[in-house]
This record gives sequence, C-alpha cells and structure tokens, in this order.
Amino acid sequence: MPTLRDIQRDVARSLLMPGDGAALAHIADDVIDTAERFDIYRNNVAITLIGALRLAYPAVDKLVGSDFFDGAARAFVARYPPRSACLDDYGDEFPDFLAAFPAAAALAYLADVARLEWTVNMALHAPDTPALRPDALTDLAAGEHGRVRFVPHPSVRLLPVRHPADAIWRAVLDGDAAALGSIAMTIEPSWLIVQRQASGIVVARLDEDEATWSNLLFSGAALGEIMPDEESARFVALLADHLAGGRFAGFDVVSGDGV
Repeated sequence: MPTLRDIQRDVARSLLMPGDGAALAHIADDVIDTAERFDIYRNNVAITLIGALRLAYPAVDKLVGSDFFDGAARAFVARYPPRSACLDDYGDEFPDFLAAFPAAAALAYLADVARLEWTVNMALHAPDTPALRPDALTDLAAGEHGRVRFVPHPSVRLLPVRHPADAIWRAVLDGDAAALGSIAMTIEPSWLIVQRQASGIVVARLDEDEATWSNLLFSGAALGEIMPDEESARFVALLADHLAGGRFAGFDVVSGDGV
C-alpha cells in the first residue's frame, strides 16, 4: 500500500515529465482512459508554468516568438519543477537554461536579456520598504562618517552583463524596431543597476569604478573602507546619487575598531 507521500511524489513527477506513468496506478478507472484524464492535468500544469515564465520574461518572449518560447519553456518546466507554491518565484534558472539551450545558441545576447528580466522581476516583488532619507545622516558626528555602513533597499540589484541587454530590453518592450536595429551586438562587459521606484523600474549603467564602489556599499562595507584616495569627488557624487535615488533602506555606525 503506497503512502500519501509516495502518491504525491508519483503525481508530481508524472505531471512534469511527459511519458512518466507512475501516477496512473493511483487513478481509478472511469469512462475516460486514465492516461487521457491525467494528460488534462499535466497540460494545465504546463500551461500555468509557461504562463508564469512568459509574465517574468516578456522581452525574451517577444524576441524569440511564441512558438520558440513555448518550446523552450516546456523543456525548462520538465527539467526545473517549482520549488515553492508562489509562481512569482518560479523561473530563476531560466537565464542559465537559455544560455545552454542548443536552439538558442545563435542568440548569444538572449541569456543576458533574461538575466535582466529576472532582476527586474525580483525588484518588482521586493518588499515595499521605506527608503532612507538623506537628512537622517545630518546628526552624525564628524568622527562617525567613515564608520557609516548602509543597508541596501530590497528592490536594488546590481547585474553584470556582457551584451547590451538594457538597450535590447527597452527597445523590445517599447516596440521600437528602429532602436533595436541600431544596437551594436558587441560583447562589452558592464554593470547595470536595477531599482523599483514610484515611477516604475529604473535600469541604469555604471562604469567599472561605480560598479566596484556600489557593490561594496551594498555589501555593507563602511565608508572609510571604500573611499578612494583618488576620484573621491566621483565617489561622493555616486553616493549622493544613491541617497537621492532611495537606494538605501537604512544605515548603522560600526564600532571604532571595525574600520
């Protein structure tokens, strides 16, 4: 006699793996053939998961077309079942899957566009935490400035890319064929900063220094550990931009021996 866990495991595997008939042994005979009845549920699961992927990756969907996207998504669903009941969490492995997907080998930029879309998805669903007000820093003593450590806002993400994913993403979602056609598909490693603001999602580029400083700031390093000996004016301008843009949710002051 199979246990409930055995039945659940068989059903879950059969739902996601076409051709797997383990679940059929647990289905009572009826007017409709058991395999045909189960295929209804299998198809509904696939449609739901593919729909979740399409919502998370709209630019990828438009770039490759519905038929290609459906085929790639079905292959992905069979390999990567959901790990939680929340569909907003489903699909984080899709960019790496596309990078290794043989049918997408000619579209070298596609995985980077997908990585950007998943980063946007994470920003959209991040907690709605109030941003740090810049004037909260005005009461700091002079000796504390170098010991300030910022807490990044949950909606802020840094993303390394090798292709112009941001330009492709914007042109595709805007339906701007001329802009898309003018993009030079060159390999140029760069960093993007993604953030949810009241006006919507903002994606901006950072140069190498800005990305290095931002990564340290968002990783919890104290200002005294980051402040460059040279280019300090650029660093201060970047910090001011992060503060004005609401990219921090708070700060603390590390102890004197922490820097």
